[in-house]
Amino acid sequence: MTRALAVGVAGLGTVGAGVLSLLRQNADIIAARAGRPIAVVAVSARDRGRDRGVPLSGLRWYEDAVSLAEDAGVDVVVECIGGAEGTARALAEAALSRGKPLVTANKALLAVHGAALSRLAEQRGAALLFEAAVAGGIPAIKAVREGLAANRIGRVMGILNGTCNFILTMMRERGREFAEALHEAQRLGYAEADPSTDVDGVDAAHKLAILAAIAFGRPVAFDAVHIEGIRAVSALDIRLAEELGYRIKLLGIARRKDGGIETRVHPCMVPLAHPIARVEGVFNAVVAEGDAVGRVMLEGRGAGAGPTASAVVADLIDLARGRITPVWGAASADLAPVPSVPMTAHEGCYYLRLMVLDRPGVIADVTSILRDHGISLETMIQRGRAPGEAVPVVLTTHETKESAMRVALERIAALETVVEPPALIRIETL
Repeated sequence: MTRALAVGVAGLGTVGAGVLSLLRQNADIIAARAGRPIAVVAVSARDRGRDRGVPLSGLRWYEDAVSLAEDAGVDVVVECIGGAEGTARALAEAALSRGKPLVTANKALLAVHGAALSRLAEQRGAALLFEAAVAGGIPAIKAVREGLAANRIGRVMGILNGTCNFILTMMRERGREFAEALHEAQRLGYAEADPSTDVDGVDAAHKLAILAAIAFGRPVAFDAVHIEGIRAVSALDIRLAEELGYRIKLLGIARRKDGGIETRVHPCMVPLAHPIARVEGVFNAVVAEGDAVGRVMLEGRGAGAGPTASAVVADLIDLARGRITPVWGAASADLAPVPSVPMTAHEGCYYLRLMVLDRPGVIADVTSILRDHGISLETMIQRGRAPGEAVPVVLTTHETKESAMRVALERIAALETVVEPPALIRIETL
């Protein structure tokens, strides 16, 4: 019988325990598809006594994850620790330095240190696989890197964070404000006690940086991603978006432009007719547009033990079969140093909500500022009268420059009749 592929798993949280469970539960079909059995032989975690819902007897245990990489009986290391620094980074470097394949679900590690890790993998002849790092169980990496390899990608985008998508869905369906919807997401286990990485857009930006590197054949550039989260989105904005024919989603968008590559994560108003507007709850979606294939969309669960473990084990099956692809789809030397386009160069349409005192001349003051900066209005909504009180005024613009909109917004915010910071959401026609 062909010798089993011996796996060491570092980190026994939701994903790590899920990998162990899936390898055992589906051992027969995994062995058939891998051409040999795949078995976990060693693990590393901090607390030996914790019940993880999966038997650990008979496995070699390492307190120090780096020691797991040094185990001569481990063929491949699976990193499920998380985080861009510390133990996760040390383990990744130790495994690759020893020429051992590394499978990781760690988007932060790859977004921040992916360029250096991929060079190390090439130097040592070790495979680095990370299907689980983007969109959980959706095979987004393989689809873009391998399935669309013959295409020149013009744009890749998507709903890349299930926590934010769940919160925005709750706000729309139940009319809740952000804080209430976040609390519900935490109660259900969809959001962490400290949700900032998710709701401030950082998690989605890590994933977008990885997708952009693969889609456009350039070194990963997390620092170039413009990042905004969803804390400022209100239930009122969501209701008004529906009236205007849009739905608010946190999107990650990477697009090829004349001056380079634009990468941005922020709330967007997307047309109700677009399929991505109907991706709800904790689901993710990834859309890629190629010159030969056109538009391709993948949708599914972006997190959780089962979906993420599914992606990890898919990488292990590839390793067992000897199917190895360069980390970013091409060797590091063949990646193009394509420049990043700053957010100030973005052009598009905008939704602007103002809370203003209901006084004569307020709208004229606002529209004159927009006119001064060459910003043309498409629609305006102002309902009811409340003399002397604050009322919402909603404006949408025709396509304009981000740089002009930012300067205009500063001037509008400084008006004494504007009583709250203006809310701005970009409109994506997609």
